[in-house]
Amino acid sequence: MRRLFMLALALFALSAVAQNPSGTYYVEASGLTMVGKLMPDTPNPYHRVDTVRFKGFTSAENNQVRMSSGLAVAFRTNSKSIKMKTEYGHMQWPMNASGIAARGYDLYIRKDGRWIYAAAGVRGDRDLDKELSLISNLDGSMHECLLYFPLYAEEYSVKIGVEEGSVVEAIPNPFRHRVAIFGSSYTHGSSTGRSGMTYPAQFTRMTGIQLLSLGCSGNSKLQDYFANVLAASDVDAFLFDSFSNPTPEQMETRLFPFIEKIQAAHPGVPLIFQKTIYREGRNFNTVSDKSEQDKMDMADSLMKIAVRKYKDVYYIRPNASDPNHEAQIDGVHPDNYGYTLWARSIVKPVKRILKKYGIR
Repeated sequence: MRRLFMLALALFALSAVAQNPSGTYYVEASGLTMVGKLMPDTPNPYHRVDTVRFKGFTSAENNQVRMSSGLAVAFRTNSKSIKMKTEYGHMQWPMNASGIAARGYDLYIRKDGRWIYAAAGVRGDRDLDKELSLISNLDGSMHECLLYFPLYAEEYSVKIGVEEGSVVEAIPNPFRHRVAIFGSSYTHGSSTGRSGMTYPAQFTRMTGIQLLSLGCSGNSKLQDYFANVLAASDVDAFLFDSFSNPTPEQMETRLFPFIEKIQAAHPGVPLIFQKTIYREGRNFNTVSDKSEQDKMDMADSLMKIAVRKYKDVYYIRPNASDPNHEAQIDGVHPDNYGYTLWARSIVKPVKRILKKYGIR
């Protein structure tokens, strides 16, 4: 009997090697620690909003809120390599974002208390479903990892692969608090080179305060149905990039009802609105310059009223421009450095406001 048992065990081991000849062991990322997730109970763990529960989205918005922009997973491993396998759903191929940012992964490893870039990658568009070798030749010691998901893709499955015999396990969320951020393509991450370079992701690493991103490229227009999602969210504060997409007329009719709906669900919770950033494409285009200024003027006038009319409402001014006006990709969206400038510019004002509410 013992010989039969040992033979069966050997056959099982040979079968396992045959099924996994690379010696890589895969775990589903959602079984680790999800970071940056606004709604934790979506049927698909990589969706940001449950589109069965919440209605009203256009078809484009419905696709966007199922994309994993802003999501990351935290874990530790002593594997010398990390690989990825992804089952994708809906995807976009934006002209102003890299393939790595749109459909790939961005890995950070904690060293001396800081999150340091480690690797980023994506498979070619024709073989996205194949195994991706994200990083190799690690030293085999235990590392705490933070892996950012694609910005412009929906995933049905995200598997993280490590060497057979190594450890891969969840760690406590490395960031504190839950601050929702709803915004435009800026918040979504347009024109970034990697998904970890969005300004919400950079702000989170800079401060340790967790931003839960609901960036929807071109579609942050103070809509009532987005207010429904935010009102239902379990958060400590709100941050908005709300004046980049709507027309002045939409701002005028939607802003105050938007504030009131969220405040009714979250009394005493701070709502921090950001002035839209300067778009370099207006520099010599007179029509664009007037249009942009009209939007800025309307937002300024409405927020001047709002901060007086509503308690717990604030208005801050970010900056994503360098002195040479060269920190944008397409005259609208910042590059990686521009987003770094943005994140740095709001650290002090946001922390100062949150401190009033015991959020440190």
